[in-house]
Amino acid sequence: MSWMAWTLPTAIFFLVIALLLVTFTVLAVRFPETPRRGVLGIETTRGDRLFITLLGSAFINLAWLGTMGADMQPWAMLICLAYAAAVFRWV
Repeated sequence: MSWMAWTLPTAIFFLVIALLLVTFTVLAVRFPETPRRGVLGIETTRGDRLFITLLGSAFINLAWLGTMGADMQPWAMLICLAYAAAVFRWV
């Protein structure tokens, strides 16, 4: 796979996503849940909220990169964590 720039941050990113998927699968099997209706007015499960969080975090990071540049990119992580907490609490 020499065509792809596999760096440590890239590997960590994909590892975290894989671990999240495994964790949420185990949680779904061990602790089944019923969908709940949040502020969006749609029924969501943990997996739905994870997807919404990952998608929103990607857009937050892209917007941050486009407006602030790469120098301050780690600060976007704090915004993403706050966004994730809000999604899992209210969506």
